[in-house]
Amino acid sequence: MRSEKLGIEHKGILVPRLKAVQTSLSEYTFPNLFLFRANHDYEVMQDEEVLIKGRTYDGHTYIMPTSDVRLLDTAYLKDLLREVEFLFPLPEEWLTAFNAEEFEVVFAEGDADYVYTVEKMSTYKGRNLHKKRNLLKQFLELHAHDARPLTNDRLDEARFVLKDWLMTSEMNADDTDYGPCLEALDRYEELVLCGGIYYANDEPAGFVLGEELNPETFVLHFAKARTKFKGIYQYLFNNFAKILPPTYKYLNLEQDLDKENLRVFKSSYVPDVLLKKARVSLRK
Repeated sequence: MRSEKLGIEHKGILVPRLKAVQTSLSEYTFPNLFLFRANHDYEVMQDEEVLIKGRTYDGHTYIMPTSDVRLLDTAYLKDLLREVEFLFPLPEEWLTAFNAEEFEVVFAEGDADYVYTVEKMSTYKGRNLHKKRNLLKQFLELHAHDARPLTNDRLDEARFVLKDWLMTSEMNADDTDYGPCLEALDRYEELVLCGGIYYANDEPAGFVLGEELNPETFVLHFAKARTKFKGIYQYLFNNFAKILPPTYKYLNLEQDLDKENLRVFKSSYVPDVLLKKARVSLRK
């Protein structure tokens, strides 16, 4: 089997395969794989199939298939599992490919994607989201505000927001997604990304950046804002959900990576689904 480091040259082979999978898991897009290739030490493996070899954030080796495993031979899957610790991330509907006598299936809490209906994020309806409505109301009342598409002429303003976000976070850039986000802005057109940029009092205040995951789901890979503008995150999520084409029913904000601050933040929007990702290994 041929193996090489994942690079931009693999875009042509991976984009159509990942689109054909039609899953709602956030990893199944080329920009996600490419931008986080260093974090996961991604390699592209090719024989009769195309596979992604990587390492999880908690240090385990895995292979990610780029086609539905239910269409693959069980003996082939077993051979793959002799090279790594497990197959990952697999949607739950694929698990019928594995019998319980030979395979073990586990789920890690930090892997799950937070998925919300676009309707919920565009309205913040309900008692559980009253704080979001209040913060949005405060933001709209306190600041002159504007929302624009993230076009090439506004990418420098998004870079300014990103740098401000990092500075106020008081974290080391290597401990955050600053690098992948900056590269996403630098390769915005090349990766066919889409986003919005938001202003408060004529200052760049926040941006979101993502892409279509499947015909019903839009995934936000990045959402960055200057927290000196209270309520800015509530504004950008709400506004972006309002302008999404009606074909999109769901908004995927990806996983929390077992980071408490991300878990609290994403849980506060009351996800409609926590989309689990299976880790499948051979029983010993």
